[in-house]
Amino acid sequence: MSLQPSLQSYADAWSHSIEAISELVSPLVEGEWNRRTPCPGWSVRDLVSHVIGLDSEMLGDPRPIHTLPRDLYHVTNEHQRYTEMQVDVRRHHTAPEMTSELEYTIIRRNRQLRNENRQPDTKVRGPLGTEVTLEHSMRTHAFNVWVHEQDLRVAVGRPGNLDSPGASIARDELLAALPKVVAKDAGAPANSAVVFDVHGPVEFLRTVRVDAEGNGSIDGAPSLGPAATLTLDWETFGRLACGRVTPEAVADRIKTEGDPELTTAILRNFTVTR
Repeated sequence: MSLQPSLQSYADAWSHSIEAISELVSPLVEGEWNRRTPCPGWSVRDLVSHVIGLDSEMLGDPRPIHTLPRDLYHVTNEHQRYTEMQVDVRRHHTAPEMTSELEYTIIRRNRQLRNENRQPDTKVRGPLGTEVTLEHSMRTHAFNVWVHEQDLRVAVGRPGNLDSPGASIARDELLAALPKVVAKDAGAPANSAVVFDVHGPVEFLRTVRVDAEGNGSIDGAPSLGPAATLTLDWETFGRLACGRVTPEAVADRIKTEGDPELTTAILRNFTVTR
C-alpha cells in the first residue's frame, strides 16, 4: 500500500467495518432487508444504500440524478436531502442487487486505497459541495461506517465489534465533541469540571474542564470535586452521542453524580452527530 502512515488506521478501520457489514447482510432474505434500523425512516436496505453512497462519493462517482418524493417525513433539511438521494434511488433494489453493488463497491474502494498516494492535506470533495482534507474525509468516513455497522447489528440482532479499529476512531471523534457539549450546549459553569467514566469494550476516563471564559477542554486527568460525573458503558455512550437512543430509554445504564440540572442538560445535548 502507498498510503501515508497517518491515513493507514482509517483505511484499516473502514476495511474492518465494511467487511463486517457485507457479512451481516449477505445471508439476509428479501424481507429482512425491510427491517427497521435505529436511523429514523431507514430500513436495512436504506442503511446499506447509504453506506454504498458514502463509498461512491469517496470514489468520486457522480451523484445520482434523482427527484425525492415529497412525503419523506424524516427528511427535513438540506443535509438530509443530500444524504437521502443515494438512499431513495435504491429503494426498490432487490437483495441480490444490493449485495452485488456492495461487493463491487468494496472491490473498487480497496483498489483505490491500494493506489492512494495523495498527501493527507490534499483537498477532496466533501458533503454539499464542500472541500475537506483527505485525512478528514477518511477519518469521518471510517467513523460513519463503524456507526452504521452498529446500526445494522441492532437491526439484525447480532451485536459485536464494539472494540474494533472503527470503535477507537469513533471514541476519538465523540470525545472531541464533548467540550462543546458540556461548556456551550449544557452551559456548565465557569471554572468547573465534568467527568466521564466509560467502561466496557472501550474504556476511558476523561475530564471536561470549563475555564473562566466558559471555554471547554478535555484531558485524561481525574478531577477533584467535579461539578458532575457520568458513568456509563461504551455502547450506551456511543448510541447516545450518535442520537440512536434517548437518555430516558437508557436511564438504567447511566449513573450520575453531582449537579442534577447540569447532568440533565448534558444528557439532553449529548447527541453530536447529524
